Amino acid sequence: MRTLLALMCLLCTTTAWANQLQGIRIWPSPDNTRIVLDMQASPRFDYFLLNGPDRLVVDLAQTQGRVNFSAIKNSGELVTRIRESKPPQPGSYRLVFELKAAAKPVVFPLAPAGDYGHRLVIDLPYQDQSRKPQQPARKLAPAGLRELVIAVDAGHGGEDPGAIGPKKNREKHVTLAISRRLAELINQEPGMRAVLTRSGDYYVNLNKRSEIARKAKADLLLSIHADSVANQGPRGASVWLLSSNRANREMAGWLEKQEQQSELLGGVGEVISQTDGNPYLTRTFLDLSMDRSRADSYAISEHILSEMAKVVRLHKRKPEHASLAVLKSPDIPSLLIEAGFISNPHEERLLLSAEHQQKIARAVFNGVKSYYRQNPPNGTMMAARAAPGAAVRHTVRSGESLSVIARRYGVSVSRIKGHNDLSSDVVRVGQVLNIPGS
Repeated sequence: MRTLLALMCLLCTTTAWANQLQGIRIWPSPDNTRIVLDMQASPRFDYFLLNGPDRLVVDLAQTQGRVNFSAIKNSGELVTRIRESKPPQPGSYRLVFELKAAAKPVVFPLAPAGDYGHRLVIDLPYQDQSRKPQQPARKLAPAGLRELVIAVDAGHGGEDPGAIGPKKNREKHVTLAISRRLAELINQEPGMRAVLTRSGDYYVNLNKRSEIARKAKADLLLSIHADSVANQGPRGASVWLLSSNRANREMAGWLEKQEQQSELLGGVGEVISQTDGNPYLTRTFLDLSMDRSRADSYAISEHILSEMAKVVRLHKRKPEHASLAVLKSPDIPSLLIEAGFISNPHEERLLLSAEHQQKIARAVFNGVKSYYRQNPPNGTMMAARAAPGAAVRHTVRSGESLSVIARRYGVSVSRIKGHNDLSSDVVRVGQVLNIPGS
């Protein structure tokens, strides 16, 4: 009889707690704070908001909680406290997230993937956009000229670790380290500016990455990754661009997004939208834009591979094509760079080395610079410097010295002095200088 009662109690407990909350992770990013609840099984959930103060309440049906709240890492400001509360019914579990400001949550479950099991994801978009970190200050460009903008995309991030090496090192950390080094080299080059799609350990949606590049008016998108296969043997770097099959599939999608066509096609898109919205004309211009983007991508990738071959081993000596979501923009040349195989024990060690990361970043930078020096876009500082005998007019600003101006344009102080008949190194605010072509 006692055995039967014990079994019945066990069955009741199992029924009441069909799931278990195993952990909570918080990932602050510039656009939102993501909260991930690690679950033993697929969650059944409900949620609602309270104000005065602002709170998000999440109810997990038939769930037991075993979380050490004091051990949860939280570097963000939006979520100020996480605590339990009395559940609405026996066997359920209630979580309360105390918030610094109001938010409109997006809540959805995720199935097991990679090292992660079942998860419940809560995205809390920032209502106050002043929370976004500021981009590095732009270098001043001469009037009428613009900088060449390179979007640098560190693959994966946050709860998406990417590939994991034999020593459990994660791709997301390697890609961010190389991306930061590459962005620093770009920002040091006169006439070039970098925009990072992510600057920390958080997840950015694949579609959002190309949107960030587009909003920054990027001339090129470089997505940095580390390769991985089940076999630990393969080694070497490679460069990938969008396959023609994926390009065709994406084209069909863009044709349906009429509100974004003027954004992609500029003035041509506006003219089409103001007429009868001819789908054949739109398709033609989108095709031309995609063809140009893919052709430029291939040419740039050849320059990058040529530079990378000088400092690292190559897995593929020619650019490869693949169906990759981050490369699908029809208006921005886009490349995915595999820095090496993190699944290879030797290359895993190299990819963690600051010296090796700098080698990769320098090679990619040199390849990009080599291409654009030969093919500078119209209206850029690089185009002005590339023109034979070209001189650029520069108005001296507050805080600028002759040496600062010389570094910005990549010419010597003596050449600027000679070109402007200057007898000393002293310049005054508002003075107009003719900068000789480098």
